[in-house]
Amino acid sequence: MEIEPIAFIENDYKEKFGIPRQSGLVDLPSKIVFLDKYSDENAFRGLDDFSHIWLIWGFSEFNGGFSPTVRPPRLGGNVRKGVFATRSPNRPNPLGLSVVRLLRIERGVLTVTGADLMNGTPIFDVKPYLPYADSVPEAKNGFALTQRDVLQVEFPDEQIAKIPEEKRLGLSELLSQDPRPQYQNDPARVYTFNFAEFQVSFRVEGEQLLVTSIEKIS
Repeated sequence: MEIEPIAFIENDYKEKFGIPRQSGLVDLPSKIVFLDKYSDENAFRGLDDFSHIWLIWGFSEFNGGFSPTVRPPRLGGNVRKGVFATRSPNRPNPLGLSVVRLLRIERGVLTVTGADLMNGTPIFDVKPYLPYADSVPEAKNGFALTQRDVLQVEFPDEQIAKIPEEKRLGLSELLSQDPRPQYQNDPARVYTFNFAEFQVSFRVEGEQLLVTSIEKIS
C-alpha cells in the first residue's frame, strides 16, 4: 500500500536546525495547506469542534534509511537505544506524529500552533485529538525524563526591532528551548539558523542565551 501527501505545511522553520524538539513547545502559527483533491469543505465538517489535532507527516529531509539502533541527542549522542524506543527518523517508514492546536479552518487550509515541522513537510493525515483517550498523565518518560529547563533569552534592542512584532514572542520561545545539539555546550561558539526571512545568530553561556545578530536574508 502506498500513501501520498494530502497537504504540506507552511511556516517560519526554514531548516532543521532551530525547529522545536517536540510539538506544543512554541506558540508560532503554521498553515496546513491541502491539495485540491482533498480540500473539499465536507472533509472538514465537524473538525472545528476540536481544539487540537494529530498530524501524521513524513521526514522529507531525511535520507539515512532504517537503523535498528540510534544515538539519541537527549543522551549526548553517546548511548545507543533501539529505534523503536526513540523518535529518530531512522525508521522503517520515516513517519512522524505531532499534536497541534487548531486555530481556524478556511477552505483547504488549517491554521495551527505548536507544530515541530519544517516548512514544506508533507502531511499524510489529520485526525482529531481526544483528551479522554489520547492523554495518559501517569505515562512514564523513559530515558527522556523531563523537559529541559528553559533559557533566559536576551535580545539587544536594535536586533529585536528587526523582527515583526507578531513573530517576536514565538522566536523568543523557540530560543528559550535551546536549539543547540544537546551535546554541544561551548559558551564561545556562535550558532546561526534561518527563521522566517531572517538569519539569527546566538551564543549560550550558562542559563542565558544572547542573540548576537539578526540579519534579513536577501
